Amino acid sequence: MAAANDKTPSYEQAREELTEVVRRLENGGLTLEQSIELWERGERLAAVCEEWLQGARVKLAAAMARRADPGHGDDTPF
Repeated sequence: MAAANDKTPSYEQAREELTEVVRRLENGGLTLEQSIELWERGERLAAVCEEWLQGARVKLAAAMARRADPGHGDDTPF
């Protein structure tokens, strides 16, 4: 990400900004350079969303594995 934005946005922030990027690209009226910059920003935001989702998948799989393990010794779902 850009140096001015060292902090990774939350999934919700990235998704919201990505939605805005798509809206602006669809509306048109941008220069080629602006369109390319927005496209690149959208690609970075999509990657951030994918990282968040992948992390959630890993956590869910681990929780489900613990639940399925009869030696877990605990009846809580997670």
